Parts: sequence; structure tokens; C-alpha cells
Amino acid sequence: MAESDPKTMQDHTSTMANQIIGRIDDMSGHIDDLEKNIADLMTQAGVEELEGKNKIPATPMN
Repeated sequence: MAESDPKTMQDHTSTMANQIIGRIDDMSGHIDDLEKNIADLMTQAGVEELEGKNKIPATPMN
């Protein structure tokens, strides 16, 4: 059977892996674009990007 041929299976697996990597690259580009757009919107709104994991602004001490 040609379908169980190791070379055919290897070719199919390689093709699938390349397609997945291509999609990941595309999604990475989309995410980068979204992050830039969000940063631009935050700048336009006068909101500073917060540092740290919790993204909660520090309360000013009076």
C-alpha cells in the first residue's frame, strides 16, 4: 500500500508541519499588528502602558 509507505508518510508529515509553521508565522504577524494597534489606541487615549504582570497602576501616595 502506498499510503503506509514510510516515505509517503514522511512527506505528508513534513507538508503538514510546514503548513502549521506557516500558519503560526501568519498568526504571529497578526498578533504583532494587534499589539501595535492597541498601543497606538492607548497613546491616542492618553493611557500609559503599565509595567508588570498584574497591569494595575500604582496608587499615588498622598
